[in-house]
Amino acid sequence: MREQLIAAGRRLFAGKGFTATATPEIVAEAGVTRGALYHHFADKTALFAAVFEAETRIVAAEIEAGSVGSATARDALLSGARAYFAAMRKPGRCRILLVDGPAALGPAEAQRIDALHAGRTLREGLDIATSTGAIRALPVEALSTVLSAAFDRAALDIAGGAEEEGFMAVFEALVDGLMPG
Repeated sequence: MREQLIAAGRRLFAGKGFTATATPEIVAEAGVTRGALYHHFADKTALFAAVFEAETRIVAAEIEAGSVGSATARDALLSGARAYFAAMRKPGRCRILLVDGPAALGPAEAQRIDALHAGRTLREGLDIATSTGAIRALPVEALSTVLSAAFDRAALDIAGGAEEEGFMAVFEALVDGLMPG
């Protein structure tokens, strides 16, 4: 039943947004009672947090799958970027993760959840790349935060109709700037 609620919430939050989605709609979409909703979640925000976390897990898995087998740190970063943009093209995902997430959960909580999943993939990759000398030694947390913000902004623009290739060219130049020597 919990998964039914999360799936129904995801469909509604993706289509209408957090604010415009009411709990009666969620229970109707899930085919459960209000009591069932409140048995599994304290409120609509708690359900949204579960949807948000599920989405960040999926994005992380897609990034990891997209960068597996990369020969170099450069290739892994660029493959990961492409995988991130592909993952964020799922209808409603940008709305859930980049617009409504910080608004509904608060920026700190949205960041905390992201850091457990999608943000973790970037941070771990950068940590390995800096510690092995594959990219310049920079503070990993700061580098991860800056790149993550750039990825998120690009994903929003791409979702709005901008061409991905332009952003990939910029990310390629940024990654090249991180290379040693």
